[in-house]
Amino acid sequence: CDSILAGLQEMLLGFQADLSGLSGDIRQLQDQSRSLAVQVDNRRDAEEGLRLFLERIVVPPNLAECICRGEVDELFLECVKDLEEKFAYVQLTEQAIDDPASSDPGFVLSSGIPPSQTAAGKEMVEHISKLRLKAVERTRSYFLNVMKQLRRPKTHIRMIQTHALLKYEYLVDFLLVSSPSIHIEIRDVYVETMSKTLHTLFRTYHKQLLTLDMRLATRVDLIAVEEGALRDAFSTKVNMRKRGDAFVLGDRAKVLDGTISEEPGGYENSAVSSLPPINAHLACMNGEKYSYEMIFRSIISHLIDAATNEYIFARQFFKEYGQNDCWEAIFGKALSLVLEQLENYLFNCHDAIAILLMIKLTHSFKRTVKARHIDKVMEPFLDRIANLLWPRLKMVMNAHLRSIRGANSKKVGGGDIHPHLVSRRYAEFTCSILLILNRGRKHPGESNVDGLATPSGNQNDTSSHRGSAGDMLMNDLDVMLEEMVLLLKRLADVHATNIKRNVFMINNLDQIITIFKERRVTGKELNRFSELLVQQRELFVEEELLQTFSKMIAFVQQTEAHMSRISAPRSARGVAAPADVVNPDVVESLVREFASNWKSGIEQINRNVLSYFSNFRNGMEILKQVLTQLLLYYTRFQDVIRKVWRGKPPSFCKDLVSTSVILAEIKKHALAI
Repeated sequence: CDSILAGLQEMLLGFQADLSGLSGDIRQLQDQSRSLAVQVDNRRDAEEGLRLFLERIVVPPNLAECICRGEVDELFLECVKDLEEKFAYVQLTEQAIDDPASSDPGFVLSSGIPPSQTAAGKEMVEHISKLRLKAVERTRSYFLNVMKQLRRPKTHIRMIQTHALLKYEYLVDFLLVSSPSIHIEIRDVYVETMSKTLHTLFRTYHKQLLTLDMRLATRVDLIAVEEGALRDAFSTKVNMRKRGDAFVLGDRAKVLDGTISEEPGGYENSAVSSLPPINAHLACMNGEKYSYEMIFRSIISHLIDAATNEYIFARQFFKEYGQNDCWEAIFGKALSLVLEQLENYLFNCHDAIAILLMIKLTHSFKRTVKARHIDKVMEPFLDRIANLLWPRLKMVMNAHLRSIRGANSKKVGGGDIHPHLVSRRYAEFTCSILLILNRGRKHPGESNVDGLATPSGNQNDTSSHRGSAGDMLMNDLDVMLEEMVLLLKRLADVHATNIKRNVFMINNLDQIITIFKERRVTGKELNRFSELLVQQRELFVEEELLQTFSKMIAFVQQTEAHMSRISAPRSARGVAAPADVVNPDVVESLVREFASNWKSGIEQINRNVLSYFSNFRNGMEILKQVLTQLLLYYTRFQDVIRKVWRGKPPSFCKDLVSTSVILAEIKKHALAI
């Protein structure tokens, strides 16, 4: 038994020894496993780092192929971006590594060694530089070809800028970094190309639009024009087509409706205008004609649209924020051309309405360019336009004033009592000017209209005379009003009788007032002519009654004056005898004469009024006024008789016509109104 137990103990001790040796082997294997795992992780990290390093430094064949031979498109653009990233990476130096702001993982992947100092970096920098030069060459060729397209006639510039230039604006930045000289070349070529293109476009557009100009006014289209200028060469009749087109505003004020959109965005937004610019090609085909303010509006509208587009494009494409050199170089020739064309036209422009409408348009355009934030580059140009328009308007106004001052019956014709052409022209012209000035007023009583009396910009510059330009125009209208009144009086003096002078003045004043009311123009001009009309009507009433009832009127006026002089002494002496005051025979003859002639006299007055006054309503109002005054005179005549014969009326009183009968007759004529 002991031997058996000893054998078992020995066997167990052997097992124990074997197990302790096995655990040591296991520990050894575990240590080896951990070592191999660390080696694998290190190799994987090295492999990943090397892969990323190679990706950032090695140029794939497809990238090189695209840059060297591919089309310049979106893929080419992406390849250039990748190439620039690789070039920037291989250029990294120790200073870049030490920069705490830099967190480029490429430093870690290159084991902290600057890529420019690695063997691969030194080898690849040469290849990448060659590819960059090739990309510069391809980019230059592409942009130059696009510039050639811009020079072609009938080219949609905005479309090319959007789809062929702005789409690849990164390439411009690439040129600026990789080859500044090529960048300057591309910029200069674009500036030159667009400058010539815009100059040609606006020169051609203006030339086409000039063929559509209807030329409403010439140098003889003055308010007080000589009668011979209105006659045809082979006729003694007045050409009715020359009577007033240059003075009537009509629908011309619509040019101020919705000039152009204040929103930036170039040509597309011009469509929101309620009055689109003129399409020269279609207008020529249809034989349409326009006044020059419409042509001016179309040119400046297109110019502002193009200026807005180029201003935004240049800032976005060439990254010249805050600089205007590129824009000014592009638009310098076009702006000078437009100013020259306008100045040449104004030399022979005699249409004050067109000039004033262009001034209003100019101020509207100023608001537009300010809303589009291009006022710094466009407002000086618009100020120069205003400086051309205001002096010309003053010259035309002075010409009209001189024509009125120098007019007489020999020059403008006279002898007719009906409304004169001069008064119609004056009324139409004044209403047109006032309607244009009042357009856009918030309050009718404002003195400054739409900024016309207050210039923008520096008040100390050469355009400071415009500070009172609006007031100057209003002063000219005031002077013209008084000169027109004097002219009407000179033309009225041609007539031999007072009544014809009165009729002439009434007809012309009524014509002026009627036109003012038809045009819905109010103000001091209308008030002045209304006062004159009232005065002339009163004079006419007296003159017309003197034609038929002069004896009775003279008797009433003289007797009333005589009775007023003797009223004080008579009150002291008592009642005076009728013979001491009036001659009974004279009174009796007046009573009988009026009783027999008053109806025929009223009929004669009615015929005279109808023949004198071309405006029926005006004639009827004057007729009522004459007949009313006649009734007043006859009533005063009866009062004189009653005062003289207070106690016992004379026998001829039975022949006195009742005022009710006369009033009934007056009402008959009044019903004709």
